[in-house]
Amino acid sequence: MPSYKAPVDDTLFLLNDVLNFQRFGNLPGFADVTPDVLSQILLEAGKICEEALAPLNQIGDEKGCKRHDDASVSTPPGFKEAHDAFAQGGWISLAVPEEYGGQGLPYTLSMAMNEFASSANMSFAMYPGLTQGALAALLRHGDDEQKKLYVPKMAEGRWSGTMNLTEPQCGTDLGLLTTKATPRGDGSYSITGQKIFISAGEHDLTENIVHLVLARIEGAPAGVKGISLFVVPKFLVDGDGALGPRNGVSCGSIEKKMGIHGNATCVMNYDGAQGFLVGEANRGLNAMFVMMNEARLGVAMQGLAQSEVAYQNAAQYAKERLQGRALSGPKDPGKPADPIIVHPDVRRMLLEMKAFNEAARGFALSAALDSDIAHRSDDAASRQAAEDRLGLLTPVLKGVLTDLGFENTVKAQQVLGGHGYIREWGMEQFVRDARICMIYEGANGIQALDLVGRKLPRDGGRAIMAYFKDTAELLAPFESDEAMKSFAAPVKAALDDLQKATMWLMQNAMAKPDNAGAASYDYMHLFGRVALGVMWVKIAQAAMAIKAQEPERAGLMDAKLLTARFYMERMLPETRLRLTRISTGADTMMSLPEEMF
Repeated sequence: MPSYKAPVDDTLFLLNDVLNFQRFGNLPGFADVTPDVLSQILLEAGKICEEALAPLNQIGDEKGCKRHDDASVSTPPGFKEAHDAFAQGGWISLAVPEEYGGQGLPYTLSMAMNEFASSANMSFAMYPGLTQGALAALLRHGDDEQKKLYVPKMAEGRWSGTMNLTEPQCGTDLGLLTTKATPRGDGSYSITGQKIFISAGEHDLTENIVHLVLARIEGAPAGVKGISLFVVPKFLVDGDGALGPRNGVSCGSIEKKMGIHGNATCVMNYDGAQGFLVGEANRGLNAMFVMMNEARLGVAMQGLAQSEVAYQNAAQYAKERLQGRALSGPKDPGKPADPIIVHPDVRRMLLEMKAFNEAARGFALSAALDSDIAHRSDDAASRQAAEDRLGLLTPVLKGVLTDLGFENTVKAQQVLGGHGYIREWGMEQFVRDARICMIYEGANGIQALDLVGRKLPRDGGRAIMAYFKDTAELLAPFESDEAMKSFAAPVKAALDDLQKATMWLMQNAMAKPDNAGAASYDYMHLFGRVALGVMWVKIAQAAMAIKAQEPERAGLMDAKLLTARFYMERMLPETRLRLTRISTGADTMMSLPEEMF
């Protein structure tokens, strides 16, 4: 059975030393999170994930979820007890406002916990993760009655939440949605239609499930302009919050999937179910995007999480597995062979994983801090800047962290060789589970199109220009700093590649949109390499300061600096390859006749 140790120390290093978490003490919810409190929260988060969730990961994969004749669904053994402990520990309600029974703490802490939980047991973590997303949408767009009725019990973990978008004929193109909402005459609506791929759509973990459902009110405009959002509880709720009769929503079947077997991915049938409008009619996408954007950050963290747990097990195996001798001569003559970690190619794979994990964690936590600033700061300029960064970087986070996260699970499997292909070692489950992250919450090709087609030109390019300016200002002081120059100079060159790619799109995409489409995926990954490089510069700067001030941490900081150097030498140069691809345009790609495929 694979093992897992939550990276608490690295998360604390990133928050305290790299991102300077304490400087946000003026924001609501931050003031009480002193370094000691932060450490205690993350230690407890790691403990429950290691002890309660990780042991259930393989069980969930092997047993899966079961639909019964009455359309109820049972989750794998141990999931109910683990969910009760998770909820009672307050992990669902970390960032929920205190007035609704939450703890009012920074969203950043929820993001850190989501990584730990997803590494320990991704299928399980999806249940509370979806509840948190539904809570965010209700808190932003629900009316006072809806917030009072649903939010406290969802925050408590007694009720859970879902998001219902996809239909058999309608995935990314929500304008094709056909689920109907018919007014009942009492202010509510009858919801009729079918939704597919609904994670946590039916289960036995909570008393009630609060579905957020996109549907079209009769007579609404065609396309996305006519979509509304409804809250449709599994059990109807009276004004005092007591459960009433079963609503007209049921699980038609459980999807048979490649991975995440412990999560109930359901076909949901709505047969005149009573639903209640959330926000304005025909403005449902605006409300659902709150949940979708939070979900995309959560899925980015899932990609990192699977990479992290796969890396941990691969590194441990590489230290123990004896096979062959080092090319430079035996490292342990007393044994029949050396551990495989002496081999350069094994080290290449491990270092690629390690270099990604540590920078990606910082990148994701930085985005979470931007979310906290955007939602909590009373300074309009700070909010706007944070919103701009978050909007620009969310597709990069989702696309790049999940693509590379999956690649890293495959590398980890490769390190284990034949054992990596055998189920009991757990590596093949990490590969299967990680694969979905590249697909759901907007397939990664869609994320790339969103980045190039919407996020770059938005507000006249304000966000990307600010990103270029901020990054240049970060790097400028290091041009004359000999210690930091070896880290900053490669990132400056990569930033130049990103700027050239951006300029190429400006010059070639408007007149010929296929150029944007052909370039988008490479552009997203070019951007991702730069963003991870920027994070490594920040990590290197912090590591050097700590080495000078705290000699007892020098060994750990040297490891950071060596990993940063590996990233600069071996991973960051990919930006030039991506720029070359982008510059070829779309002509060849679009020229092959359809019948030749």
